[in-house]
Amino acid sequence: MKQFKLAIAGATGVVGRKALEILESMELPISEYAFFSSKKSAGTKIIFKGKEYTVRELKDDSFDEGFDYAIFSAGGDTSKHFSPIAASKGCIVVDNSSAFRMDENVPLVVPEVNIEDAYENKGIIANPNCSTIQAVVPLKPLDDKYKIKRIVYSTYQAVSGAGKDGISDFENTAKGLPPTKFPYPIYNNCLPHIDVFLDNGYTKEEMKMINETRKILHRPDLKITATTVRVPVLNSHSESINVEFENDFDIEDIKNLLKNYPGIILYDDVKNNIYPLATIANGHDEVYVGRIRRDESVKYGINMWVVADNIRKGAASNAIQIVEALINKRLEEK
Repeated sequence: MKQFKLAIAGATGVVGRKALEILESMELPISEYAFFSSKKSAGTKIIFKGKEYTVRELKDDSFDEGFDYAIFSAGGDTSKHFSPIAASKGCIVVDNSSAFRMDENVPLVVPEVNIEDAYENKGIIANPNCSTIQAVVPLKPLDDKYKIKRIVYSTYQAVSGAGKDGISDFENTAKGLPPTKFPYPIYNNCLPHIDVFLDNGYTKEEMKMINETRKILHRPDLKITATTVRVPVLNSHSESINVEFENDFDIEDIKNLLKNYPGIILYDDVKNNIYPLATIANGHDEVYVGRIRRDESVKYGINMWVVADNIRKGAASNAIQIVEALINKRLEEK
């Protein structure tokens, strides 16, 4: 079997380290790994699959070695500079930043939803925003069967979504120290403010969810609104999703549809207080869906509660799933 070479850029960050943890538990046909970071973190030692690696500084010539794939989790500016360089050397980049998500020439991919888009790449594939990834997994089968008319997102996003600095703020403000990442202490607060505010009053995070959902579902005119909130939870994002359909449905059919869809765990038995929680989704790659009920204020609508590990499925796992699918596709074609 052909063996492949994989590079991880941003290997010392929260998402990068989670990617290594996940890859270590997998048996992919990868014979060679290389780990890159900024100059500041270069020289860090990593033990991976029983072997010690030295993290190297990411440079313009880093991809001269001939990598097949690279996962970038190093920020937008880094991705904008280095991803095209890697792609020009024949490496397919899966990028976790927002740099290329809305580029019409770059596929935006969640494997359970639109993996076929990944196969049409031109060297770069974008990993969606963490909050978008977990939302579109249950929305895809619902849209296919009932056609979605409108979506209302309300998110409750963990501090790990803001990286190491977000986690530090959570820990420090719990001790009474002033925040350095968020504008207010996240401890004991819910902040309706993720990323910067735009001229329309929405935050950049809210517009990411709106625009990315449209692109992934291939529904450019889909009506969507969003309110995204940072909450004092360490890991795993929770979302209330209100969906209005064009067509009628049976609520049990909706539950069965979601229960049997790849990547979803239906966790919905309110009589026994069973519904998705951040602590339940933590450490898992599946999207947990529960509290499914008819929205009685519209003709054809439902509410559902969707929870997922934002560092795993919301970033690292989704990227690795894309790489795995690309590898399998290449092996099938040979």
